[in-house]
Amino acid sequence: MTPPTSPSSQRDQARRAGTGEHPVPAPLLASIRGPEDLRRLTSDQLVQLAAQIRAYLVASVSRTGGHLGPNLGVVELTIALHRTFRSPADSLVFDTGHQAYVHKLLTGRQDFSALRSRGGLSGYPDRGESAHDVVENSHASTALSWADGIARANGLRGNEDRHVVAIIGDGAMTGGMAWEALDNIADSGDKRLVIVVNDNGRSYAPTIGGLAHHLDALRTNPGYERMLSGIKRGLLAQGAPGRAAFDALHGLKAGIKDVLVPSAFFEDLGIKYTGPVDGHDITALEFALTRAREYSEPVIVHVITEKGRGYTPAEEDVADRFHAVGRIHSETGLPVVPSAFGWTAVFAEEILALARRDERIVGITAAMQQPVGLQPLADAMPDRVVDVGIAEQHALTASAGMAFAGLHPVVALYATFLNRAFDQVLMDVGLHRAGVTIMLDRAGLTGNDGASHNGMWDMALLGHVPGLRLAAPRDEASLRSCVREAVGVDDGPTVVRYPKGALPAPLPAARTLEGDEGAFGQVDLLLEHRAGDDGGRVAGEGAGRAPDAPALIVGVGAMAPAALAAGRALAAEGRDVIVASPRWVIPVPSALTELALTAGRVVVVEDGLVDGGIGSQLRDAMDDALDALAASSEGDSRGAALAPPPTTRIGVPRRFVRTCDRATLLEEFSMTAEGIAAAVRAQR
Repeated sequence: MTPPTSPSSQRDQARRAGTGEHPVPAPLLASIRGPEDLRRLTSDQLVQLAAQIRAYLVASVSRTGGHLGPNLGVVELTIALHRTFRSPADSLVFDTGHQAYVHKLLTGRQDFSALRSRGGLSGYPDRGESAHDVVENSHASTALSWADGIARANGLRGNEDRHVVAIIGDGAMTGGMAWEALDNIADSGDKRLVIVVNDNGRSYAPTIGGLAHHLDALRTNPGYERMLSGIKRGLLAQGAPGRAAFDALHGLKAGIKDVLVPSAFFEDLGIKYTGPVDGHDITALEFALTRAREYSEPVIVHVITEKGRGYTPAEEDVADRFHAVGRIHSETGLPVVPSAFGWTAVFAEEILALARRDERIVGITAAMQQPVGLQPLADAMPDRVVDVGIAEQHALTASAGMAFAGLHPVVALYATFLNRAFDQVLMDVGLHRAGVTIMLDRAGLTGNDGASHNGMWDMALLGHVPGLRLAAPRDEASLRSCVREAVGVDDGPTVVRYPKGALPAPLPAARTLEGDEGAFGQVDLLLEHRAGDDGGRVAGEGAGRAPDAPALIVGVGAMAPAALAAGRALAAEGRDVIVASPRWVIPVPSALTELALTAGRVVVVEDGLVDGGIGSQLRDAMDDALDALAASSEGDSRGAALAPPPTTRIGVPRRFVRTCDRATLLEEFSMTAEGIAAAVRAQR
């Protein structure tokens, strides 16, 4: 067993971090420029290397933030993988990818000073960084499908000397894609494919479900294969009578398995299984991986690791073993800047209060009970929260079933992970007009976690679902009201999206426009200004646009503060301007459409995909309203002559946004007060 990280080494790194100098790799680690350098090390040097890697990870990630716990748990495993296989000729596919920091260190990427920042290393595998990186994913349960595809291609192309290794956690194994892939892998046994199940009993939090119970059984019965081998050797040593006895007992093998290792479904699938293996014993790991490499058919290597290993604050963190951290003090694990009261905490309070009053409300989470704010509800009412594992598709369809049976499910997810369940939102929830509420945390640009984690797709996607309502609250008060309104809808899906991080200052409405849709049609006006009117109201009723009509800035959700700041700057220049903040944006409120048609120009800024987003939907709504007006007036001069005002959409461009901090991305995409004001000035 590898000892914990050397305390003196940790102190040295921490002291270096405290001086403002970024930690540098210790000498043995610094000598590893690629996987081939690992193969010259002695057993003692490998133990030293593991300790140096842990010390470097703690000191570096404490300065930048990142996925610390998962990487501390796979140090020895990653060393053994690179000593056994020959990357990049052999493909190492990491699922989910947040445990690839050690892999980066061992493949020549040892400058973590700008980890998860523009110009620095990504927090996940990245093909742009290294030939050793295969899959740039951070959405779980995909590695086995990738590995199956690569292995099939190797076979068809005659690359019989190449292996594919998929490293997947027990948490990711709860995802449906993993089981679809296993079914296909088992049906094609001629591939040099190794599946390493990195079993630490956790995803973010402890792994749940039938798979978790099975892996528990495997962990607690490591003597099964040894016992069976002992019986076989003993009987066969007795000659013909022993052989006859063994043949008779061999038929009972499945029964013995069912007693000692419940269901043993890996082998039942037809895939070779070996393990459990101590994931912190490099020698044992290399032995198991070497045996697996020699098979010409798929094999599973079951490895037991400890998330957060070697770093006491992580080991003692019951919630998630420091799965992901911000900037922390490396010696204590305490945050450098205490977390401010944020959006997630508001939702956590509100849903608990609502659930106390309405017994139909039940929370659904996909292996992220604490990060999405359902932990307080689970603590208070354990039977009212369901954790389905990393299975967003199942979460949405099961919620449709719950709604049919009289409950009101509240599905809390990170916005980026809803992408995986769009079909279920459309065909199971939407088609059946199920009363399901979806809370989308970390919506919009999240920045540092890179392309796969920006929650930028939801508004453009969900705008296509008939009957779906989507809210984008701008502050604490509007979030609370949107949650209450959402769970009150039982004839269709509702969605509430909000960003990562701390809440902005309150943004009270100066006035609220009412529409035909009740609360879902209200449009809050944050600012109304006409030059020389001392801030008097300029928004009127009815269609038609005055020659000197004011500019309208629509700030969607988290972009409302920037929109208001832009409006105030334009007002200070003597320009006529209105700043609107509709809380419910899908479908576009009729009051917002009418207001936009009276504006001289319209600028919509949203923290989401600009193509097909709220700006596009408002522009389409204005066209539809004018078409209807023209048709109803039968060529009436007002309807025929009126054209929609010039409209500028500001948001996230249609591209995969690379790793960068949110503030920089907002400036780059003109999603700042300055960029919004410039767009208004530029319109003619």
